Amino acid sequence: MTYHHLSREERYQISALLKEGLPEAQIARNLGRHKSTINREIARNTGFRGYRPKQAVHLARVRSEGCRNAPRISAQVWIDVEKQLEKQFSPEQIAASVDISHETIYRHIYADKASGGDLWRHLRCQKKRRKRYGGGRDRRGQIVDRRPISERPAYVEKRRQVGHWEGDTIIGANHKQAIVSLVERKTGYAFLSKVSQKTSDLVSSAIIRRLKGVAPLVKTITYDNGKEFAEHARVDRVLNSKGYFAEPFSSWQRGTNENFNGLVRQYIPKKRPLSSVTDTELAKIEDLLNNRPRKRLAFKTPHELFSQSLNRVALRT
Repeated sequence: MTYHHLSREERYQISALLKEGLPEAQIARNLGRHKSTINREIARNTGFRGYRPKQAVHLARVRSEGCRNAPRISAQVWIDVEKQLEKQFSPEQIAASVDISHETIYRHIYADKASGGDLWRHLRCQKKRRKRYGGGRDRRGQIVDRRPISERPAYVEKRRQVGHWEGDTIIGANHKQAIVSLVERKTGYAFLSKVSQKTSDLVSSAIIRRLKGVAPLVKTITYDNGKEFAEHARVDRVLNSKGYFAEPFSSWQRGTNENFNGLVRQYIPKKRPLSSVTDTELAKIEDLLNNRPRKRLAFKTPHELFSQSLNRVALRT
């Protein structure tokens, strides 16, 4: 079995599960990793303030860049690679003219695809199983009217106001079906909804359905870069909100959501098919997590704090 380095998302999940007090062996099972991988990750990347995912990512990158065999590929080389891809050259043909292996080029292509890019479309032989999106519209990997997180007001980052949400999707085994997770940044209050397919239509409908009842407390939503959030403008029109998108490969910009997804993985491991997760079970998980005391909330629960904000809105109206 081929080993893959831990991703940024996995490091945020490790941090969340450690905070919940789970042993390393259980964390490994939740992430579908060998326990020695988790043990080594925690041992190598724990600092004076404990295991912090952002620090872990930085330390891992420094070690990788300092490795004698670490690739040092310039931006110009990648520009040349992409130009040849547009001419329908295969990665093997391109590798013959640049100092990069065809495996590295494939990794670059699929990393680009994961962030919404369309380099993979230039491959003559594409994987049988790839993401399908609803609506019959092809935006070539682009999200129309995408508003970057750099335009989001700075005060949102300070978590002083209730009403700023983060959105993501949790994928099950074989990437079939998905769970839409929405987390309010200040209180940590969350909604979970299962969708039969990860299409922009179904995902946006799930977001609207869950947030419409608390619309006065929905001011902004910060999304992952997945194409399933392509109908963000529709969400904004219905909820009178404003959507933003984190930078590609920058999951820490939605750290609240990433940590919450790690908590959900306690109950729904990566290898579990989402077809086995009922709406009743998902509602129970949502209720458990919303009523769990949090240290950063002075051991109050997300439900308690969010309900207080809802009550204040009701009194004003």
